[in-house]
Amino acid sequence: MKIELPYLDYMFPLEFPDENLLALAEPNEFAPAGGPEEILGAALSHPFGREDVGPAAGPDLGEFLRGAKDTLVIINDATRPTPTEAIIRALLPLAEEAGCGGTLRFLVATGAHRPPTEAEYRQILGSLYEDLRPRCTHHDSRNEADLVDLGTTRNGTPISLNRSIFDAGRIIVTGSVEPHYFAGFTGGRKAFLPGVAGYKTIEANHKQALSPAARSLALDGNPVHEDMMDALSLIKTPVFSVMTVLDKEQRVAAATAGDILGSFYRAAEIARRIFCVPVPAKADIVVSVAKFPMDIDLYQSQKAIDNGALALKDGGVLILVSSCRDGIGDEAYAKLLARAASPVDALERIRAEYRLGYHKAAKMAAVSRRATVKAVTELPPERLRRMFIQAAGSPQEALDEALRQAPARGFSAPRILILPDGCVTVPEPP
Repeated sequence: MKIELPYLDYMFPLEFPDENLLALAEPNEFAPAGGPEEILGAALSHPFGREDVGPAAGPDLGEFLRGAKDTLVIINDATRPTPTEAIIRALLPLAEEAGCGGTLRFLVATGAHRPPTEAEYRQILGSLYEDLRPRCTHHDSRNEADLVDLGTTRNGTPISLNRSIFDAGRIIVTGSVEPHYFAGFTGGRKAFLPGVAGYKTIEANHKQALSPAARSLALDGNPVHEDMMDALSLIKTPVFSVMTVLDKEQRVAAATAGDILGSFYRAAEIARRIFCVPVPAKADIVVSVAKFPMDIDLYQSQKAIDNGALALKDGGVLILVSSCRDGIGDEAYAKLLARAASPVDALERIRAEYRLGYHKAAKMAAVSRRATVKAVTELPPERLRRMFIQAAGSPQEALDEALRQAPARGFSAPRILILPDGCVTVPEPP
């Protein structure tokens, strides 16, 4: 078996005996109904209505924008593969027809992430950068002056959101929908929480990720999703949503538009068809790749660890392949792990005192407690070791070592699962 795994601007070769392959699990093929322009155009022409009133169509974007004086467009930052440029290109002609194209303002939903760099603004806006950059701002979760307090959710999470969404006459949210390891799915309501929420709100919401109910694909009973829904109910400004679903090559496979919940739930159905992949059994060794842009740092790349662990036997080996080109990401989770004597100790510390980012440490410690985690990254080996991860120089080196050690782990004929897009592929063993 010979395959290549993407890493920065080149491909790592990986070779192993055919008989060891359990599965190469990629997102499922999905036949799009045309190119991005056609798909987005069709979605905008056939919007979904409110989820609670059935399949009735909602107002199209032209109707939604008619008479609008101040429209805010919420867009994702560079940690997401959302085709923002294509979405905006589809929106602009309709906004122009409604007489408000020149007044659209854009807010980058950074959540608790750092601000975008200018290079990342160019990545987000593409060829529209020169025209639209002057109308773009980014959310700052720590700027209390720019936040509005709105009360608490059913789970006791305090809600504060960016003031811009209350100053606007209309809001357009954009995004992409895919499985998320503790919110169930990305997209839709996530544009507001965590997208434009205050730091304390995001911290309290992400603490809910410690719940066993907060997991990939789960919405009903998921406390993280419940917080997001409660925050959404507090927004009275009219909202129009444009959601995309990408295929395994990060091309636009489908799009939905209209009511934020109607479009989100429909996109989630499509995402489930694309990204949920049956595998014949749990594997002894899982190789999981964090593709661009999720390879930006370990904080984002951890999703590939979490998804890979879904199909990994206890005592197995998980190999992460991700450049982590921007480093660790939020330092809080890394420092917590570095202070802990073991994964079990880390989990006990997190239960005793939670800070934003500790949910990431909890998810990583939970995997390290029952399996060996190796990583091919640009991060210093010592830094990885302090997070209970073994550094490897290449996927081949990591896999060869795992195969050599397999008999000692009780795996006489080790089976290997490859996830070329581990951040979004959800393997489903029997």
